Amino acid sequence: MTSKIMIDVKNLTKHFERKIALSSLSFTIKQGEMVALIGPSGAGKSTLLNSIARLVPLESGEMLIDGQNISTYKRGKAFAKKVGVIRQQFDLIGPLAVIHNVLAGKLADWGTVKSLISLLVPQEKDAALMALERVGLTDKAHEITSTLSGGEQQRVALARLLVQKPEIILADEPVASLDPARADDVLSMLTKIVSEDNQTLIASLHSVDYARKYFDRIISLKNGAILFDLPTEKVTDEMLAELYSLKEHSSHA
Repeated sequence: MTSKIMIDVKNLTKHFERKIALSSLSFTIKQGEMVALIGPSGAGKSTLLNSIARLVPLESGEMLIDGQNISTYKRGKAFAKKVGVIRQQFDLIGPLAVIHNVLAGKLADWGTVKSLISLLVPQEKDAALMALERVGLTDKAHEITSTLSGGEQQRVALARLLVQKPEIILADEPVASLDPARADDVLSMLTKIVSEDNQTLIASLHSVDYARKYFDRIISLKNGAILFDLPTEKVTDEMLAELYSLKEHSSHA
């Protein structure tokens, strides 16, 4: 059975002042794909992810999310069920207990009153505990989030996504602030969850090694444009050398 297209980008262009951030990008990502977005700093990776997350307005071009123009989604529940975001900063509220941060994944479903009540008495507690069990943090449910290690906090952010249940997960440098052991742990857990739940994942990464280890497709950006978009096993060291080469190198050759 053919997987449906979850993200369809056509000629997406974005400028910040006079600088081109994204230059006529076009690609599609199907349901269940795990795509690594790589490239030098300033290549446009975060801008692209923020565009998909509706945090950066589209300038020109078209973007369809699950066949529907992104501009037609109402903010709140409908879009939260389509797209969820995880970042290197975790986006957690440190002074709150872990369970409250996990249940933040339900805020789009709940009204204001239920959200406020949940800060006093956690609502839908079972959903949060099930999510924490999947990320191996059941025993941390009532601990203050800021007391956890960086790797544990990123797993709390994963549990929050499990509660939100988006069809698409955008991960913007999700392990950049973690040491290699914890980064491996988080990426292994993230890709396992995405695979089990048949979600779609697009993650920006600094590490090519992680991209090759955990993702089945790699899209590379350089100066806001796609340099290559290939199955991981077809990406060569020569392609990567071109992607990360600096212009000044040629003058010393």
